Amino acid sequence: MSDSMDMVIGAQGVQADAQAARDALAEAAQADQEGDREGVIGALRRAVAADPNSQDALFKLAYNLDLAGDEDEAIALYERVCDHVPPPINALLNLAVLLEDRGEYARAERSLRQILDTNPNHPRARLFMKDVQASRGMVIEEENERDVLKRKALLDTPVTDFELSVRARTCLKKMNIRTLGDLIRINEAELMSYKNFGESSLEEIKRMLVQKNLKLGQGREDAHRAARRQILEKLKGSGREQALNKPVSELQLSVRARKALQLLNIQTIGDLCSHTEAELMGIKNFGATSLVEVREKLGEMGLSLRHLEDGEVA
Repeated sequence: MSDSMDMVIGAQGVQADAQAARDALAEAAQADQEGDREGVIGALRRAVAADPNSQDALFKLAYNLDLAGDEDEAIALYERVCDHVPPPINALLNLAVLLEDRGEYARAERSLRQILDTNPNHPRARLFMKDVQASRGMVIEEENERDVLKRKALLDTPVTDFELSVRARTCLKKMNIRTLGDLIRINEAELMSYKNFGESSLEEIKRMLVQKNLKLGQGREDAHRAARRQILEKLKGSGREQALNKPVSELQLSVRARKALQLLNIQTIGDLCSHTEAELMGIKNFGATSLVEVREKLGEMGLSLRHLEDGEVA
């Protein structure tokens, strides 16, 4: 049987000294030469029972249990070995490999970090760390994708699936609001401006949305945040991206245009660029003259209002 510190999964390790329970360890070595895996494990269990603190016996037992497919006990034993100060590098490496195989990437990374904190250039630890971080990144991407799909399914839910009053349901139907996604794209003022839509219906809808962690106007807020990120990304390196954080007052717009933008809570030039012409034209007292004024002021800075992509809804 090889020396315990040669037993690094997928690699050759460095030597370590034999510890206690020599007779049982010798039996394990003999059984290993005979290809008797059960005999090896039985002898190593006796070695650990004779000396529970034997790092050599614990390591060899963990290694052989892993080969036998008993990952749970192998991990527990490797963790006992790693409680020793300083923890043996090969035990940390084997533990990290087992944890990665089980998808426990954070724990695997912690094991490898213990090696790299003291030996940043350890070749196998660095290689395994790259594998673990790549696997962890893929899992995060998959989780993010699932979250996106889950949210999309929620926003596609018909409003008729919820217990709303007849009046509220009728008003939403006449406003062509079919899904939760449609509903959160409008704000309170727009709902209240609709004929026969009163405070009681508004409160009813707001309570329903709160149960889903949603709110009126959220769809537009989300779209504007995403638009600001896209605009910033496009302008990176152009020198124009710094203008996005400037207050909209620097555009020196007319009083009418400024008051209209205040109704949309547009504070910065970036906020303004994240809005579409249709959104601005929907504001009371914001007409074609104000729109031309905004276009010209933004154009002087090499900026523009947001344009909807094909299939995108404002």
